[in-house]
Amino acid sequence: MRKLLSVIIVYLVGWIPMFPCTSAVVSGRVTPDGRPLLWKHRDASDLNNRIVHFEAEGGKLEFVGLVNGVDTMANEVWAGYNTSGFAIMNTASYNLKNDTSSLSDREGVVMKQVLGECRTVEDFARLLDSLPRPIGVEANFGVVDALGGAAYFEVNSYEVFRYDVKDSPDGYLLRTNYSVSGRPNEGYGYIRYDNAARLFSRAASERSITPEWITGVCSRSFYHILLGRDFTTDAWVVDQDFIPRRSTSASVVIEGVKPEESPVFTTMWTILGYPPCSVVLPVWIGCEYGVPTLQGAEDSVRSPLCEWSNRLKNKVFSLERGSGPHYLHMALLYNPEGNGYAQRLLLLEKEIYAESRIVLDEVRRKGEWNNEHVGGLLDIVQQKIVTLFGQILK
Repeated sequence: MRKLLSVIIVYLVGWIPMFPCTSAVVSGRVTPDGRPLLWKHRDASDLNNRIVHFEAEGGKLEFVGLVNGVDTMANEVWAGYNTSGFAIMNTASYNLKNDTSSLSDREGVVMKQVLGECRTVEDFARLLDSLPRPIGVEANFGVVDALGGAAYFEVNSYEVFRYDVKDSPDGYLLRTNYSVSGRPNEGYGYIRYDNAARLFSRAASERSITPEWITGVCSRSFYHILLGRDFTTDAWVVDQDFIPRRSTSASVVIEGVKPEESPVFTTMWTILGYPPCSVVLPVWIGCEYGVPTLQGAEDSVRSPLCEWSNRLKNKVFSLERGSGPHYLHMALLYNPEGNGYAQRLLLLEKEIYAESRIVLDEVRRKGEWNNEHVGGLLDIVQQKIVTLFGQILK
């Protein structure tokens, strides 16, 4: 009777909103350079995301975070890292809540607080224990720090379940929209999890998991494990259970540091918008020019890059009547000639990574940031982005 009542409520009031995300916490055991990674491929109701730089004020740590466009006061953060090298993200869980509290959807508020206060994974664990109950969350929180800590915390309003990556024989952990500690066979994202697991298992065996691979392959993957094939050669495709979805608003890979390195060299490789229709940019809070202007960090609540990506995505999802919004015009993203939207943008993304790595490798060797070199790099790569989007969107 309770299940029947739930079905009736859904039909009466409309579909219950659900925002899928795909994520990973990766230890240095399976990366080529030994640095940990934190990945969040975000789906959201607000598709206009931006990066915000939060100054160190009132005893809080300085940090950067992914923020919704409608959140003009930046009260919530959905992924980010601070100057101590501590990073956090989340995925919504739909099988973990076991109470009747009306307090909910506080994940972004909690993560903003955490970034301002926590330096390590253990700090985060203690903060969770100290928060007043009910916390008002139902989520899988992924975290890494500069000391080698890496874990998921599955958290509801009253309970915390911890999973350390060091205990995983695979060297990484994945989460979508259900929790391992939650009610079996409930929640969402089981097929997306398997899609991601297929990709990660192969790369982990070769110790080849990198930010370039995650954003270039995983965040743009149209392989469907249940159907057993890649759909990038099709003309039209139903947008169902792929990692990138029409509701995707960003994909972020936070590259941590080795234990002997300074946390100021932590990097947040950030794609704003729909990844097949966007490109990555590095975010560095350790230097003066480290937050790209195209990501709307300082002077605007709307990122130009995110808006361009959304405009391009609207060309790909061009059908509006009936069930048309569920259909993706794949031939615009990928074609045999190699000049589809996604193909052209991925070529530029590879250039951005290569040029950014030159600057990042230099500052790691010298032990300090070169603001002039960072500013010059971002000027060059952002101009390339402006030029390419101008050509594609004309």
